[in-house]
Amino acid sequence: MPARMQIAGQARSSVVLLALALGIGLAIARLPLPMAAGLLVVAAVALLTIFNPLFGLGLALLLGPFGALEKVILGDSLFDSGQLSLLLTLAVWIASGMARRRLVIPRVSFNLPWFLFVIVASFSLLGAASIELGLIELLKWLEIGLIVWLIVDLASDPDRGSPGFPAVMRTILALLFIAGSVQALIGIWQFGLRGHGPEHFLVLSRFYRAYGTFEQPNPFGGYMNLFALLAIGTALGLGIDWIRRRRGAVQSGHLTPFRLWFSFALFCVVVGSLALILSWSRGAWLGFLAGAIVCALFVTRRFWLGALFVSTAVVLVMGGLAIGLNVRFAPAEAVVGRLGGFREEFALGDVRGVDINDENYAVIERLAHWQAAVGMTRDNLWTGVGFGNYAAAYPGYDLLNFPDALGHAHNYYLNLLAETGLPGLVAYLIFWLAIAAQTIRMIRLLAWPERGVAVGLLAAWVALATHHLVDKLYVNNIYVHMGVMFGLLQLFGWPGFWTGGEQRLLQNHVDPVKF
Repeated sequence: MPARMQIAGQARSSVVLLALALGIGLAIARLPLPMAAGLLVVAAVALLTIFNPLFGLGLALLLGPFGALEKVILGDSLFDSGQLSLLLTLAVWIASGMARRRLVIPRVSFNLPWFLFVIVASFSLLGAASIELGLIELLKWLEIGLIVWLIVDLASDPDRGSPGFPAVMRTILALLFIAGSVQALIGIWQFGLRGHGPEHFLVLSRFYRAYGTFEQPNPFGGYMNLFALLAIGTALGLGIDWIRRRRGAVQSGHLTPFRLWFSFALFCVVVGSLALILSWSRGAWLGFLAGAIVCALFVTRRFWLGALFVSTAVVLVMGGLAIGLNVRFAPAEAVVGRLGGFREEFALGDVRGVDINDENYAVIERLAHWQAAVGMTRDNLWTGVGFGNYAAAYPGYDLLNFPDALGHAHNYYLNLLAETGLPGLVAYLIFWLAIAAQTIRMIRLLAWPERGVAVGLLAAWVALATHHLVDKLYVNNIYVHMGVMFGLLQLFGWPGFWTGGEQRLLQNHVDPVKF
C-alpha cells in the first residue's frame, strides 16, 4: 500500500475512534449507573477488538457455550453474549478492511465446498414454511465462512502488521484450549463436586451427568470431543517431536516452548477426556472411540503399528470392564449397561403401536423423530421442507404419542435430508469429504508437532460425523468453535505458513527416523 494511502487510512481511523469515544463519553454521563457500566464494558471490548480482532474471537469462543444458560436465566433473545462478541469481531474486521480499502476473500480450499453447501441449502428455502428458521441456520454457516476468512486474513495481512502464520496458529490453538478447559472444569464440578443437579441426570445413584453450560449432556459431550481429540493430537505431536529431537532427527516446530505447550495440551487431554466420560453421552462416547482410532492410525506412517495401538487399547478397556463386572464394580456395570443400548437406537423402523415404558421411552422417541424425517424425505426428496425447518414441518408427520418436535431429528443426516433434500445431503457430504481430504494431505506434508495438530483435527471431524448419527451438534454456538478449527486447518494449507519452512515440512519424507 502506498505511504500516502496508508497515512490517509490511519487518519480516518483516528477520526472514527475519536468520534466514538466522544459519543460513548456523553452516553455514560447521561445514562443510569448500571447501563453506563454495561456500555463501558462493551466499549472496552470493542476497543480491544479493534486493536486485535483475535481478542474478540477468543471472547466469542469463551462466551459461546454460555448461550443455553443465558436463555434459561435471561429468557430467549435474538443474540446471546457469544454471538454478540462474534458479530462485533466480524464487524470490526470488515470495517477495518473497508477503511484500508483491503477487503479480500482468501483463496483457500474451504471456499468451494462451503459455498456449494450454502447455495444448495439456500435454494431449499424457496418453499419453506418458516424463512426465519432457515435464515437462522444459514447464518451459522455464513459465520463459519467469515471466521475462516478472518483468521487467514489476520495471518496474511502485512498492512495490519500481522504476527505471521505460526503466531496466529499458536494463538488460535490456545484460545480453543482455554474455552474447552473452562467447560470441562464446569462439567467435572457438576458431576462430582456440586452434589445436586437435575433429577433426570442422576447416574450411579449419587452423581449427575456433566453438561457444562450447554444445559444438555449430549451436545456438551460432542463439544468435549472437539476439544479433547484436538488436545490428544497436539500432545502426541509434541511428544513425538521431542523424541525425534532427542535422536537428533529434526528441529522443533512452531509450538515452543515445548514444556509449556506439552503441559497445557496434557492438561486439556485429562480434563477434556474426563468431562467427556462424565457426560454419560453414548453418542459422544461412540464419537470419541472413532476419533481415538483415527489418532492411532494416522499418528504413525506404519499402519500395522497404528492397528496394534488400537487393538491393545481395545483389549485393555474390555479387560478392565470384564474385571469390573466380575467384582460387581458399579461404574463398570453402569458403563456396560449404557453402551448396551446402542443396538436399539439404530433399529430404524415403524414404531407406531410399540408399547412405551420408562425404559424404552427415550429410544422410541428418537426413532419416532427419525420416522418423521423419513416421511418428510419421502414427500420432498429433491427440495426438502426447507433448511432449518424440521420443527416447522414436524406437525404434519408426528406420531400420536410424540406430538412435540425436539428441534431436530436426532440424526443430522436424516435431518438434513428431510430439510434440504438429496441435493443438500450430497452437498454436505462433499463439504466434509473435502475437509477430510485436506486434513489428510496436511498430515502427510506437515512435520511434527504441527502434524499432531492436524491428526487431532481429523479425529475431531470423525468424532463429529459419528456423533451426528444420533444427534445434531450445530447448537449453542458449537459452530463458532468449529469455524475456528476450520480456520486453523486453512492456516496449514496456506503457502504463507510454509515460507521459510519448506525444508522442515519435507523432512518427514527424507528423515530416516519415522514414527
